[in-house]
Amino acid sequence: MILKVSVLLSYNLLVINRQAFLREMAGEAKVRREGLDLYSEKLMMFAFGGGKSGIGEGGVKIVGLVITEWKDIPMELLLRIVSLVDDRTVIMASGVCSGWRDAICSGLTHLCKNNMNNLVLSLAPKFTKLQTLVLRQDKPQLEDNAVETIASHCRDLQDLDLSKSFKLSDLSLYALAHGFPNLTKLNISGCTAFSDVSLEHLTGFCRKLKILNLCGCVKSATDRALQAIGRNCSQLQSLNLGWCENVGDDGVRSLAYGCPDIRTLDLCGCVCITDESVIALANSCPHLGSLCLYYCRNITDRAMYSLVENRMKNKPAMWKSMEGKYDEEGLKSLNISQCTAITPPAVQALCDSFPALHTCSGRHSLVMSGCLNLTSVHCACVVQAHRAASIASFRTQNDLGKWKS
Repeated sequence: MILKVSVLLSYNLLVINRQAFLREMAGEAKVRREGLDLYSEKLMMFAFGGGKSGIGEGGVKIVGLVITEWKDIPMELLLRIVSLVDDRTVIMASGVCSGWRDAICSGLTHLCKNNMNNLVLSLAPKFTKLQTLVLRQDKPQLEDNAVETIASHCRDLQDLDLSKSFKLSDLSLYALAHGFPNLTKLNISGCTAFSDVSLEHLTGFCRKLKILNLCGCVKSATDRALQAIGRNCSQLQSLNLGWCENVGDDGVRSLAYGCPDIRTLDLCGCVCITDESVIALANSCPHLGSLCLYYCRNITDRAMYSLVENRMKNKPAMWKSMEGKYDEEGLKSLNISQCTAITPPAVQALCDSFPALHTCSGRHSLVMSGCLNLTSVHCACVVQAHRAASIASFRTQNDLGKWKS
């Protein structure tokens, strides 16, 4: 239905009418309640190609959809319209109704091309009940004062994405720490200016974190920070430490002991870690389902066998019933690409212990790129397929022999 609206609403028509709409709206200096109705009606007229009456008694009719009021505009259509106007108009649109406000908030990243910081400063006070905010950027615009404003007004925020915000400093993390006690998901990947001191401070206040992305945060993701995470964030389930080269065994051990419910861990490019890190995870994190060790060249067979050993030790507790089906605990995804010190027998033992790890075409949950010595390793599917093919071949030859005789 919404797709039909988008197709029928020609993008070229919107562009042609943009200048006329902006000239008409530029004269409105004050927005009152009755003015918002008029404003939204004009926005509708702009969207549907003009006209004197806007939304008439019968509503605006489109194939498969009738819009009787401005609040009925589908979110995708509204975002397309608002993306063509200036920041002042976006701010006005956010005051029309809660639906428009929520739509604009959810599409903020797409609306902000050049003035994200100013737009966030203007809109944040209106989003007091906001729970999810994505401010991912292609080019850095967001500054500390915008984050501080968000922290002051959006106290219910639970999910925040500030990835690639290169202009942010420790001031932003301090603001987050004191503004969002209920934060459960935080993405600050690529924010290279944060220090481990500010991240440690954050974990002391945001103790409900379950998902944390620190990919590329070389200065902040250190053993000191991981020790703080282990002390304060016992509910953590997913952590991305990709290319955080200052992470070592001490930090991963603290993480493993303090966050036993960890399920997804990315240690890609953490070149300082050794087998000790994997052994700690194997001993303390029974729910670990996804582990990335790409380019961790200090990892050897000892780490692989520790995973196998703990799998065997905990096997009776590894199965639980879920809605009539059995959900297998244990590794379902493992990346050991470029871990050239690992040998085939250790990885084969791992495959045999974790049936959810696949090397077969189309599944590849066990990734071994760059490990030419591991080409002989096969998952259970490949072995079963080979066995089935052998049995089928034997039966065919046997049938041919009987037919000839």
